[in-house]
Amino acid sequence: MDNILALIIGLIFLSGLATPFLHRIWLKKTGIYLSFLPLIIFTVLLIELIQLAPHKSFLLSTSVSLLPGMEFAFRIDGLSLIFGLLISAIGFLVLLHASYYMANYQRQANFYTYLMFFMGSMIGMVFSDNLMVLFIFWEITSVASFFLIGFDHHAEKSRQAALQALLITGFGGLCLFFAVILIGNITDTYIISELFNQNIHLGNHPQYYLILTLVIVAAITKSAQFPFHFWLPGAMQAPTPVSAYLHSATMVNAGVFLLMRIYPILGGTVIWKYSLMITGGITMFLGAFFAMGQRDLKRILAFTTISALGTMTLLVGIDTSDSLKAAMVFFIVHGLYKGGLFMIAGIIDKSTGTRDIYNLHGLLKKMPVTAIVTFLALVSMAGLPPMLGFIGKELIYEAKMQLPDVSWLLLPLGVGANIMMVAVSITVFYELFLTDKNKSPIHLFYKEKELPIRFILGPVLLAVVGLYLGINPNILETAIDNGLYFMGNQNAEINLSLWHGFNDVLLLSIFTVISGIFIFYLRIPIIKFIIKSVTWFDKFHLPTLFTKLINKYLKTAAQNTNLLQHGYHRFYLLTFFLAMIALMAMQIFRITDIQLPETGPSPIKLHVALLLLISAFALIFAVFSKSRLSAILAMGVVGYGIAMLYLYYGAIDLAITQFLAETLIMVIFVMVIYYLPEFATLSNKKSRFRDGLISIAVGVFITLIVLKAKFLNLEEPISDYFISNAYTKAHGKNIVNVILVDFRALDTLGELTVLTLAATGVYSLFRFHIKTMKKKKSIKTKNNE
Repeated sequence: MDNILALIIGLIFLSGLATPFLHRIWLKKTGIYLSFLPLIIFTVLLIELIQLAPHKSFLLSTSVSLLPGMEFAFRIDGLSLIFGLLISAIGFLVLLHASYYMANYQRQANFYTYLMFFMGSMIGMVFSDNLMVLFIFWEITSVASFFLIGFDHHAEKSRQAALQALLITGFGGLCLFFAVILIGNITDTYIISELFNQNIHLGNHPQYYLILTLVIVAAITKSAQFPFHFWLPGAMQAPTPVSAYLHSATMVNAGVFLLMRIYPILGGTVIWKYSLMITGGITMFLGAFFAMGQRDLKRILAFTTISALGTMTLLVGIDTSDSLKAAMVFFIVHGLYKGGLFMIAGIIDKSTGTRDIYNLHGLLKKMPVTAIVTFLALVSMAGLPPMLGFIGKELIYEAKMQLPDVSWLLLPLGVGANIMMVAVSITVFYELFLTDKNKSPIHLFYKEKELPIRFILGPVLLAVVGLYLGINPNILETAIDNGLYFMGNQNAEINLSLWHGFNDVLLLSIFTVISGIFIFYLRIPIIKFIIKSVTWFDKFHLPTLFTKLINKYLKTAAQNTNLLQHGYHRFYLLTFFLAMIALMAMQIFRITDIQLPETGPSPIKLHVALLLLISAFALIFAVFSKSRLSAILAMGVVGYGIAMLYLYYGAIDLAITQFLAETLIMVIFVMVIYYLPEFATLSNKKSRFRDGLISIAVGVFITLIVLKAKFLNLEEPISDYFISNAYTKAHGKNIVNVILVDFRALDTLGELTVLTLAATGVYSLFRFHIKTMKKKKSIKTKNNE
């Protein structure tokens, strides 16, 4: 069974790669055929859920190690099963939905490729048993979502929304990467099972606050929490099936999953609780508040999604058994009703040509199935019985009432958010399906009617499942218990029921519904107030501020590039030499531990001194020479003199290289000497004086560094390691060759790559020149004829 699951995960990625070819065969049925993969995964996971013993987990036998610490091992436990079931189930329904919705879109093969990669990365992420592998899948979701959100790339808003989502979630991904590295360095493992089995908690480690900050930033950017929430409404530029999948049960819930998965390692501290409670509480209320002032159905759902994600983050932050239980249940609730509602938005858009709820009316008679399904989904979103959403809302209220120190703040925020959710639910259903007064007509090119079964199957099934689980919530108890067990809550009491008696929680629910109805009847002045609030808030419009920040960054980068990359080779060299002088000066005065040899300095050989003197005179002659050829010959004398020094001190390889390089350079100079510009003095005396001082300073400091390094002995020289290991490990007798080919293989490979690219460029220029000459010759010949 475990091998089957690992095989299917691999097949999802392979199907994504093969989709461009398969689409040529399957055409408009591509989505239908691809939907069988998530359906099989859902079936396998459901069997595992039924067979898995309570509080048990197991590792998949398939494990591939690409690099040390990066074992592609997968883990099945109660938490990963809940997320995996919802991801695969909604993925199956979204693919069916997309097969009709995307039927007339261009680049359908690209769409399914991106969607399958996203699905595979989400499933891989929730089942990963390695933090580093979890990060890899986390980043693939960001990249795949970038292509999905920007699928309509011809529209500027789509491109901006995709880039905005990528930059924000990518920043969070980098934070997660650093956090994973720190956790691995501290614990000496990236394996999640080992961390759990050893009961490792980093709360007392000095780097705990840094790691926790990085993890929280990663989670709140991915799950669109305040102040990073603004990317989610912009992502509604994506096709509706994308919104139904990414922004209901998958991508935006990845941050919540991360918090739940890593809770046993980092959770339970004061900073964990209050940071998540504050962030989640603000997000929960703002999302519900701004949802009431929207006209576009998808934007309404986007803001309610933000509110729901804030609720889940808040519940994880409250950090009690009841709050974590409520978070788990609410994750299921939200995936069921929000996935259905987004698909309903696609149905209404395809049927009427608009998503503006104030331009739609009276759809109940013409689209009765859609109306019934929408009603059930909105009832669940409002938290009304008999839907599972009612149980989720009850659990949320109960969890918030158990914190006397902060319940005075969290409870009003939660009740206020739920009141707005009730009002939004009633408003959406009323405007879409009931009212027919004071409405502009629907587009005449569309006929409001029910669409093919595969297009509405998703919302129907999700609504029915939500209703069934609301009536029989005890079915979820074992799954929720297993999920909580692997979050460290081993003694959680799971008792889900539609009726818990007449208590304070029920009174709050009744108050919420009555207040929501009251807000609905007063919606016109309230919506005007919200619009005014949004107008005032636009002064601090976060998407605009973010765009300005990115543009300012690009402008500053361009200015710095123009300042540093000015194109004057002389100033590049001056900058390099001045920086080198500063670094050498620091090194000279910083290191004082010098041991002078007892025998004193070695005597200077006459022929060496003569060689240095000739080289020095040749260099001075090259500087002051008035002839280009004389200067070239003088520089050649300097190069050959250095090669002779190499030869004298036994560096035969370096000497041969120097002789060859100098000879080649001399030949090239002589060959192109007549094509070079006129040999003239282009600099004034001040600049030459400055250059002379800098060159003298470089020479002096390099001499001092060499003299100091000669008598410096801080550690054992690296040369001893090369000498002792050159033959035994690298199987080479020439130490210099071994260093270049084995010990410094990557450096040598980089140099070879640079030389190859340079040679390719030169070859291309020569080919271009030859083709140009042949073309000119051909034209000249034709003209003569």
